[in-house]
Amino acid sequence: MKYKAYKSIKLFRTLHLIQGITFEETLFRMKHRSLPYWIFVRIPLWFIAISLGIVLVFKWVPVTFTPLMVTQSIKYRSDDSFKLKKKWVPLKKISPEMVKAVVASEDNRFFTHHGFDWDEIRKMWKEHNERGKKIRGCSTISQQTAKNVFTFGSQTGLRKIYEAWWTFLIEKIWGKARIMEVYLNVAETGKGVFGAEAAAREYWSTSAATLSRSQACAVAASLPSPLKRNPSSGSGYARKRTGDIQALIPKIAYPDWVGEKCAKKK
Repeated sequence: MKYKAYKSIKLFRTLHLIQGITFEETLFRMKHRSLPYWIFVRIPLWFIAISLGIVLVFKWVPVTFTPLMVTQSIKYRSDDSFKLKKKWVPLKKISPEMVKAVVASEDNRFFTHHGFDWDEIRKMWKEHNERGKKIRGCSTISQQTAKNVFTFGSQTGLRKIYEAWWTFLIEKIWGKARIMEVYLNVAETGKGVFGAEAAAREYWSTSAATLSRSQACAVAASLPSPLKRNPSSGSGYARKRTGDIQALIPKIAYPDWVGEKCAKKK
């Protein structure tokens, strides 16, 4: 066996000497030629396989911790008043009013788009180009869920690309009901407060299942800036925004699962 291996190596060396390059140079070239292969083929394939596995697992397993929870815990580690408050509850234990409120407030086309609201994006660019308006975020609930669960939320273009990949995956694998279930359990709703259940307990000493329409709309009104807006504060802005969301709810068509899979009031 050793003799055959020796003969193979010797033949390999001879062939490369005929071509005008040494055996060592050939090995060097092979090593460096394989680097692009790893960068552009192997690593992306591994990333796709791992990300698919993670999304498949979280299709059924509760998402009880997110990168944002970690960063907020680190950020406020020296603040004695900070306490992480969260409790995962299934969609059937969350009031359908909460689902309706976040759709009306955050993503009117949630039930019809495939993760990205292209109509809103086109509208935003048109306003920017024609009227000079600032570029605003057009993130859907699907994108916000992907950002909360799979990224640290950095404000970079690379993160948006990374977020888009996860958004595509959860739309294809989870479906709308699961995306909503995860979103309503991981969304930041106050300082150290995450999810509808924690918000209901923190602000009204009740459960997510018994949230009224006005309470659900108040939580939804605080979502763009949960650290600045307290859902139960009753400030002028909070009342106005809550009223606007309540007015929008009847104008949106909701699928049957909003009533079937969500908590029903007794």
